[in-house]
Amino acid sequence: MSFLEQAKRGEITEEMKIVARDEGVTPEFVQRGVAAGRIVIPVTPYRNIRPVGIGEGLRTKVNASIGTSSDIVDVDTEVRKAIAAEQAGADTLMELSTGGDFSEIRKKVCAATSLSVGSVPLYQAFIEAARKYGAVVHMKEDDLFRITEEQAKLGTNFMAIHTGINRITVERLKKQGRHGGLCSRGGAFMTAWMIHNDKENPLYSEFDYLLEILKKHEVTLSMGNGMRAGAVHDATDRAQIQELVMNSELSDQAYDFGVQVIVEGPGHVPLNEIEANVILMKRMSGNKPFYMLGPLVTDIAPGMDNIVAAIGASMSAAYGADFICYVTPAEHLALPNVEDVKTGVMSARLAAHIGDMIKYGKRDRDLEMAHARKNLDWNRMYELSLNPELAREIRSSRMPEDKEACTMCGDYCAVKIVQQTFNF
Repeated sequence: MSFLEQAKRGEITEEMKIVARDEGVTPEFVQRGVAAGRIVIPVTPYRNIRPVGIGEGLRTKVNASIGTSSDIVDVDTEVRKAIAAEQAGADTLMELSTGGDFSEIRKKVCAATSLSVGSVPLYQAFIEAARKYGAVVHMKEDDLFRITEEQAKLGTNFMAIHTGINRITVERLKKQGRHGGLCSRGGAFMTAWMIHNDKENPLYSEFDYLLEILKKHEVTLSMGNGMRAGAVHDATDRAQIQELVMNSELSDQAYDFGVQVIVEGPGHVPLNEIEANVILMKRMSGNKPFYMLGPLVTDIAPGMDNIVAAIGASMSAAYGADFICYVTPAEHLALPNVEDVKTGVMSARLAAHIGDMIKYGKRDRDLEMAHARKNLDWNRMYELSLNPELAREIRSSRMPEDKEACTMCGDYCAVKIVQQTFNF
């Protein structure tokens, strides 16, 4: 019996109790959410992890992505990134290596973190085909399913799988064209394979078999967004919506089969289209947990895309997104380093908090910070900060003579002046 089937039977598991305690809700609330498909808790029988709930009524969660590239293969650095992401407060981790020994990298990453670890199995399938046969288009369909199962056995407990790319979505893309092309690596791999081989996407045509593998190994299915826009001018186009239609239908099938499901959303979306995208995703998927990939709200800020994504992610969370993927300053430029990972996680955590302030009216921490600032209680301000270490570092590097004030205002601190005049 799968985790989802346990919830449907009314069972409250230890993972549900842990999530309820962390979220400040009842175990019954979590159980009902999982049973209805509105909450997922990625679990695995292969390693001990820290359970995290994603979905309706829970705080917005943050995913950090790491992994080697074809240019840079340094396993020790990827392990350090995994540790840094967890220490910075990421809720989940995706290991997305495209270079080196895939199994060895994933083993070491999984061993280094207590977070749920996700992957995109088709990366490995297509890249191994390129190594063995000379081109990704020679990937064997059986290898795709074999690798999915192998990754599950390593403790990979949620997977982005590109099921919604089929002949219909590819035809939509060909007919309409795009300003920014196709930015999804998985989408590009699968589309090239389909066109070259004149075949349907096996993840779509053999979806029943895929579900059997995922259920057997208790993997949460994240419906991959292979047709997402890579430029704001391509947002909310026909190819994206066609893929959403397919993924929504398949997500219902997965839920009925007993597999937990997340639906992924678009990547580059202008501010005025974010609300519509969230509403559309939630409505069409039956309010399943929605994983927003960014979104980046402008295309002109390389080096600052963590800020761009934080703006979009905060709005997405406010409108109802449940799960956001961090973006680092290296986005569109280079493979992220450890510092990029830390910055990306902090930016996304800030966005999630801002969104939850609106979505749930959660402003208690902000109120405490207001009181600490009014009282010039610096230690309490540090404790309440998203990044206490950074806050202390900045203040101590420019410490004023008056230890109550800061060097921004010095002798003319508004708070001190008002304290001498009013009693709040």
